[in-house]
Amino acid sequence: GRQFWAAPGSSSCRFADYFVTCGLDTESGLEPDELSGENFEQSPLRRTFKSKVLAHYPDNVEWNPFDQDAVGMLCMPKGLSFRTQTDIHKPQFHSFIITREDGSRTYGFALTFFEEVTSKQICSAMQTLYHMHNAEQYEILHTPPTPRSPEDTRSTPQQLLAAPSLSRLQRFNSYDISLDTLYVSKCICLITPMAFAHACRRVLEQLHQAVTSPQPPPMPLESYVYNVLYEVPLPPAGRSLKFSGVYGPVVCQRPSTAELPLFDFPLQEVFELLGVENVLQLFTCALLEIQILLYSQHYQRLMTVAESITALMFPFQWQHVYVPILPASLLHFLDAPVPYLMGLHSNGQDDRTKLELPQEANLCFVDIDNHFIELPEDLPQFPNKLEFIQEISEVLLAFGISSEAKPQCSEGQSKLRVFRSGDMASDKRNGNLASSPLNSYLLRENQTIARLQALVKRTGVSLEKEDTSTNKDSKVQCDEEELKKHQLNIRVREVFANRFTQMFSDYEVFVIQPSQDKESWFSNRDQMQNFDKASFLSDQPEPYLPFLSRFLETQMFASFIDSKILCHDDEDKEHTLRVFDSRVDKIRMLNVRTPTLRTSMYQKCTNIDEAGETNCDLLCTSRLCKIDHTALHPHLLDMKIGQGRYEPGFFPRLQSDVLSTGPTSNKWAKRSAPAQWRRKDRQKQHTEHLYLDNDQRELHQSCCFFGQWASCDFLILSMQKYIQEARNLGTTLRQPKLSNLSPSVIAQTNWKFVEGLLKECRNKTKRMLVEKMGREAVELGHGEVSITGVEENTLIASLCDLLERIWSHGLQVKQGKSALWSHLLHYQESKEKRDATPAGLVPPERRKSDAGCAMPPLKVSMIQDMRHIQNISEIKTDVGKARAWVRLSMEKKLLSRHLKQLLSDHELTKKLYKRYAFLRCDDEKEQFLYHLLSFNAVDYFCFTNVFTTIMIPYHVVIIPSKKLGGSMFTANPWVCVSGELAETGVLQVPKNTLEITFECQNLGKLTTVPMGHDNSGLYAKWLVECVMVRNGITGHTYKFPCGRWLGKGVDDGSLERILVGELVTNTETEDRMCRTPPMQQSPGMMRRFVTISPNSKPKLNTGQIQEGVGEAINGIVKHFHKPEKERGSLTLLLCGEYGLVWALEQVFQHGFKSPRLFKNVFIWDFLEKAQVYFESTEQSQMTQDENWQMRVRHFCHFMHAINSTPRNIGKDGKFQMLVCLGARDHLLHHWIALLAECPITAQMYEDMALLKDHSLVNSLIRVLQTLQEFIITLEASLVKGIGI
Repeated sequence: GRQFWAAPGSSSCRFADYFVTCGLDTESGLEPDELSGENFEQSPLRRTFKSKVLAHYPDNVEWNPFDQDAVGMLCMPKGLSFRTQTDIHKPQFHSFIITREDGSRTYGFALTFFEEVTSKQICSAMQTLYHMHNAEQYEILHTPPTPRSPEDTRSTPQQLLAAPSLSRLQRFNSYDISLDTLYVSKCICLITPMAFAHACRRVLEQLHQAVTSPQPPPMPLESYVYNVLYEVPLPPAGRSLKFSGVYGPVVCQRPSTAELPLFDFPLQEVFELLGVENVLQLFTCALLEIQILLYSQHYQRLMTVAESITALMFPFQWQHVYVPILPASLLHFLDAPVPYLMGLHSNGQDDRTKLELPQEANLCFVDIDNHFIELPEDLPQFPNKLEFIQEISEVLLAFGISSEAKPQCSEGQSKLRVFRSGDMASDKRNGNLASSPLNSYLLRENQTIARLQALVKRTGVSLEKEDTSTNKDSKVQCDEEELKKHQLNIRVREVFANRFTQMFSDYEVFVIQPSQDKESWFSNRDQMQNFDKASFLSDQPEPYLPFLSRFLETQMFASFIDSKILCHDDEDKEHTLRVFDSRVDKIRMLNVRTPTLRTSMYQKCTNIDEAGETNCDLLCTSRLCKIDHTALHPHLLDMKIGQGRYEPGFFPRLQSDVLSTGPTSNKWAKRSAPAQWRRKDRQKQHTEHLYLDNDQRELHQSCCFFGQWASCDFLILSMQKYIQEARNLGTTLRQPKLSNLSPSVIAQTNWKFVEGLLKECRNKTKRMLVEKMGREAVELGHGEVSITGVEENTLIASLCDLLERIWSHGLQVKQGKSALWSHLLHYQESKEKRDATPAGLVPPERRKSDAGCAMPPLKVSMIQDMRHIQNISEIKTDVGKARAWVRLSMEKKLLSRHLKQLLSDHELTKKLYKRYAFLRCDDEKEQFLYHLLSFNAVDYFCFTNVFTTIMIPYHVVIIPSKKLGGSMFTANPWVCVSGELAETGVLQVPKNTLEITFECQNLGKLTTVPMGHDNSGLYAKWLVECVMVRNGITGHTYKFPCGRWLGKGVDDGSLERILVGELVTNTETEDRMCRTPPMQQSPGMMRRFVTISPNSKPKLNTGQIQEGVGEAINGIVKHFHKPEKERGSLTLLLCGEYGLVWALEQVFQHGFKSPRLFKNVFIWDFLEKAQVYFESTEQSQMTQDENWQMRVRHFCHFMHAINSTPRNIGKDGKFQMLVCLGARDHLLHHWIALLAECPITAQMYEDMALLKDHSLVNSLIRVLQTLQEFIITLEASLVKGIGI
């Protein structure tokens, strides 16, 4: 393939852009680093002081302007440390990352070591600090303690709660200028465009070794620094490069364009520190864009874990705040109300409980050193988690690594450890595995490694590790350990990448290509759906859904799909997308199974062959063993006599005149990038802008802004403006500075967050409404269904997360893990003090026994809703309570109103929040509440459907007809309430009040109320208008219309009826924005024809009847095409208004001959006559085929069973039961055919009756046959007492 010397995303083609030294500036003296959060009660040797960038070479390079503040902060994130000769540490290596405004990254690699302090002023300043400190400590020990106010005890995350004791006091007196030698930390650093961590470490360690070893190095240090800055190029893609360090060769290699991107951090270390299970949980959190905080004493561990997790996400990229090492002075960044991945340095003495984090409701906290991880609640499982863990563990085991986290020696980075034969832990000082007997045995046994050993030997690299403790100048080239690290990395990454290629092997099918041109697509990006989520999810195995439905909502997934839309041909594609797509194509070729039918069968990674090698393994091995390029060797520079000398033990200030510019005639430095490369650059720029232009463009920009410590000129721009600015500024986009951390800048930062949060709220509410409205439109017969229960849950969970982030922005004092619940509790407490009401349940308002009065709505009370949640014993945590409260408020359509009430207590808000907090920005707060108000336009059941096992009080009222004196009624009524989740038994209702309240386990959405009476007393005839049932927690009220008599000898003689209900929408509350038809209804066309009270029989023509049957059947078909959890009530579609029973009633009533005066004839009478006829013809053995006889037997059997039921259900109830059983057993179309041919029909129907029209009967039969493909399960209440 083509080779370019340039690195992606920058014009640099050099291995390193800058060489930097940081440390103590003797001229400015000792400046305490107040921002780093250290406590002045600590001894001066434990305090931190400000470090400075002492020198950097060259001064500046155009493609990567030098950012002094960022480099200074990240080279020495905790500032300077002082030590005496009793406590000197070995050199410590760490890497860091600087993210620029356009999202591109620069890497830094730093080696920190201690040097003797030669300045007399600094030594005497330290001595003075000790005298002062000891005097203070003496005083503290001899004064009685005074209670501190809660304000004083609030500590920053890094503070030690000092409890001075005598033993500590002795330790305080630990620097004596006459006896001790004082040392101070210093740092040398390389800033590079690509992360060649191992090579940079070798370069720095050899430079440090040059000044600490007794013999001077072969050449002045300037020669080596000049060489690495100007004469070592980046290796081209797919090639390896060797160049010279001070004492030995340094090798680096870069993957080809067909391999996984460059990654040079040891994954082995991550698995050893955390264990496979924890790594996978952390990985899941990162994929779902949950806030992640890493915590460790070692900067390099923070960086290794962060870079490993983001590398394993391939092909997806972390889109938010990314600060693997958070300098102590920027701790206020933890307040960011956006997803972040940050690393916090621990001092090794505080435990987790001392950390005061601003928000923890949705936080993943990773204590790396203690191998421990705290996860947010409700974290879904990664698909096939157990098989995945098994596969990763097998790969680790092949390399002799346990899948469990293992305790690391706390001084692992500074002391050589004594290894037992079973101990495969790595020596963290040089990133190599220990040479234990077991290790060499494993190496011998593994053929792959054996082959590698042979290769390594051929290249002349020594395999025997020298004892570094005796021979300081040992030369270690790319040895087998290094190869092993690379191989392990590649294999583990292949296993992870394979999970995504399997899960998304047919993702392209679901990408929605924009119909308009790119420009208009850019400008409407917010409104566009780029992926058909519902169809994709409907293909997935059920266990995957909780994870996948949340993952599809993330910014990283949206950005991935956007880049897919933008890159049509392979030429244009970003590297990651090209590699991923080629892998997906390969899987498609291998998988003969149909691409859309997914199974949850676990497909292992096939890129690893029998010998355990991957193709990339071999490429990597051959690159490392057969070097493609060798850089120029270091050489003497044109230096003046006397320059380049230095004092042993001190890293010198180098000669800037020879290091400030590179060679003029270097063939590769000048080569201009070819045209394709420039085009690629433009394309990259395009995708970078695109990342900024996603659903949360502004939010993402505020994240980039964090990523590179930007602070002042961070702008929120629309797409066009952004592109315009970039054009105008060309390459001179000013690098935002991080030194300017004035209050006004922090305020401006927070202001951007407020705007970002508001925008996110607007997008979320809109997305939820569009989905929900779309779904209701379908139920009203328009359009296609697009939301699933899983998806609705996902959206509501992400709304809860957003509310938590808003409530924790600018919080004064954090209490508990949920900021929202904590605010609600404060409000409840102050309100209860004011009202002094007992905290029991408020009794439901008594209804006057005026029979016509419907149920009054529940009183709106936020406190009451909180009490309901507090009474649910199943919910244990504050975060859980807050989420349940949000769900309940959404279901009651009171979320906006409740939050408005909560925030109307200005005194409380002022007490709890800082001035810049979102909740104290009045305009934004108003807009936010307005967005939430729009939820009232739709019906949510997000509380009822989730908390299925809780106890709920229900209130039932029977409303008899006012017209016909219900007051004389003497029998004892009963009801039974049935819902989607459960049903009650028979409940006796007192006949004087006709209402009861009872408590039982959540019934779900209510569907039917079977009711009746015991026919006792003189007047046992009762005309019931309806039954009302209310859920005492959600306030949902259902109306079950009846409008019929219950009693012997009246109407159809029924003593019990099954009523089918619907949710009553309450239009009285002023906050309701609009009234929608209840969700379960599917009214369609029939509403137009039937505007007659249920008692009078409507006269419909045959066309209208056909349409009614069609719509009833349609409703049932649609019901079965929905995902199972989404189906709602089938009973309603069978027996409800305009359901199947009603439609067939119209068929049988059409052309039914009017009976003689005063005699009511029912359809059941006709069916009974037909039964008698069929039974007699069967007896008389009339010649009919077997099919006919079978159908007749079925029909008569069902009629007989229904007639002999002990229940008093009346003739219409029996007809309903017959239709339901016929639908269940797929017999309706047979029965219609039988009855149309039956002579009884000729007697009882007019000639124009639908049943006598052959073509109409045939089309009716065809429509009913469509029910055959569905398994219809009837609610128990419909078929009680029937043993078929």
